[in-house]
Amino acid sequence: MNKGILFILLVISGECLAQGYQLSEQAEISVITCGPYQGELYSAFGHSAIRVYDPANQTDLAFNWGVFDFDQPNFYLNFARGFLYYKLGVYSYPHFRDHYISYNRYVHEQVLDLNSFQKQKLFEYLEWNAQPENVNYRYDYFYNNCATKVRDVFVEVFKDSVTFAGSYVTTDYTIRDLTDIYLKHQPWGDLGIDICLGLPMDKRATPYEYMYLPDYIESGFDHATLNNKPIIKNKIIAYKSIPEEIPSSILHPWFVFGVLLVVTAAISFYDWKRKKLSKWFDITLFSIVGWVGVLLLLLWIATDHQAAARNFNLLWAFPLHAIAAIVLIKKGSQPLLSKYFLGTAILLVATLVFWFFLPQQLNVFLLPVVVALLIRSWMISKLITHK
Repeated sequence: MNKGILFILLVISGECLAQGYQLSEQAEISVITCGPYQGELYSAFGHSAIRVYDPANQTDLAFNWGVFDFDQPNFYLNFARGFLYYKLGVYSYPHFRDHYISYNRYVHEQVLDLNSFQKQKLFEYLEWNAQPENVNYRYDYFYNNCATKVRDVFVEVFKDSVTFAGSYVTTDYTIRDLTDIYLKHQPWGDLGIDICLGLPMDKRATPYEYMYLPDYIESGFDHATLNNKPIIKNKIIAYKSIPEEIPSSILHPWFVFGVLLVVTAAISFYDWKRKKLSKWFDITLFSIVGWVGVLLLLLWIATDHQAAARNFNLLWAFPLHAIAAIVLIKKGSQPLLSKYFLGTAILLVATLVFWFFLPQQLNVFLLPVVVALLIRSWMISKLITHK
């Protein structure tokens, strides 16, 4: 949810985080929720953190699990393979808060109703987690991120004494549905996620799983109990965001792919009239789609991105298209290639017919692309053997 080192690293002194640091009676611990920001894909979901405020000891810290380091060994390779490690960062809370306010992102604070013993126990866990040997954790988009870590800290510290009731969740969304809601102003980002992530995204989310989103961390704590008592004492709106107009662009997927479909139809009409393929177009189109399919297949079978498994986008982004595009370069009649593209056309017709009934929800922005592929597949099957 957070891009990593979001702003300058405000390193807290070792003395401040020394093991055994004793909180005063005035200390408060809070859950912080920061609103979404549509300027970047990673910020569209919001952010969560824990605040420790102890005025008697002049301590005001934000514990933030949304940090990653581009300089870590093999960062990009690990990211591609699904072995991405995030870390806990500890910052000055006023600087942390002001960073989000500067982007007009709301900041909500839920002050916890904890006694002195509970506060100290929670803080000691945070101290332990902030030690260099403990800061890193294996990141997962939906099950182990900067929001879920906030919830999991309380589960780890208070065990069965803390309960996150889910009765407030009245919707029946899948994980993909929830992701789509937060990316409605970022259609290209939404499309990219919908293409790359497969069937695991389409499971019905439990109320507990809703909490991969910071807004639901906030709602979850609103309805949570500790020893059968509400865990939240009071809420503070540290900053209320000002409504802003979300900029739009003509380069929306509907427009771009609509143009592709129109161009495909025009070229296909021209080819049919002259009984000759525009092979340059088919080679380009099916090469791109084929290599997208190769990527999706690798994400499924060759990486640890569990959400990328069993991807139904392979119905249209078939990896063998990349090879077929190369074979298209050859001149003359090619009966085998004709049969391949006839089979492709049949598969694409079936995909369109069952589009809204598949176990995986495919992005509707792709419909013009699939229709364009269908048109060209049929054209190739008819004209590749034409003499």
